[in-house]
Amino acid sequence: MRRTRQRLGFWYRLVIHVVKPLLLLLTKKDWRGMENIPREGGILVAANHVSEIDPLVIGHYLYDMGRAPRFLAKSELFRKPPMKWIAEGAKQIPVSRHANDASAALGPAVEALKQGECVLIYPEGSATRDPNLWPMKARTGIARVALMSDAPVIPIAMWGPEAILPYKARRPKLFPRRTMRILAGLPVDLSAYAGQPLTADLLHAATDTIMRRIADQLSELRGEPAPSEFYDMKAAGPTVEHKESA
Repeated sequence: MRRTRQRLGFWYRLVIHVVKPLLLLLTKKDWRGMENIPREGGILVAANHVSEIDPLVIGHYLYDMGRAPRFLAKSELFRKPPMKWIAEGAKQIPVSRHANDASAALGPAVEALKQGECVLIYPEGSATRDPNLWPMKARTGIARVALMSDAPVIPIAMWGPEAILPYKARRPKLFPRRTMRILAGLPVDLSAYAGQPLTADLLHAATDTIMRRIADQLSELRGEPAPSEFYDMKAAGPTVEHKESA
């Protein structure tokens, strides 16, 4: 397969030149599974979400693997400068949360994958609200994009960003230097769902298959077993504040 040459543009390169040196200075790396990141062709990356700085950390990992990720971002970010300039200039992918047609809303992500891009989705939709920071019940967009595009789904687990900037924290904890632990796994086998109508039950089952792989990899990073059930934010009611990381 022909390797896609990515044109990153000014804003993407600016973020890289600013953020990468800071991460190298302020954090330590425990990166695993690099051999599981395809160096060419479209790939769909699915990752757990523990902190608002996750995109910077996982972006660093993927960029060093030769893949500059395109993140799915809510369409509101594309409306006003300066975020509009940055999001558009970095070729991030707008997704409308209010679109009636889910397939149409995710069409740009599918097209980017067919063009050989690396597309990253946080299936949970936001930072986890699980009191112990395990992955929570995810939305089905990840499964829909995967099955519409036939792109390999690379599960990535992250642990460490939450120690720098816990959910809703106003100030980062930069010292002592924290270790950013990242583990990429082999592509998730979704063959059992391929070629079938994209019903709600099928999408939920495929999404859970992806999230279970991520949870298992996170268990390896944390050295403790993952819960057997995903935390359901809707069923839990009012948000439970996270325990602060040591």
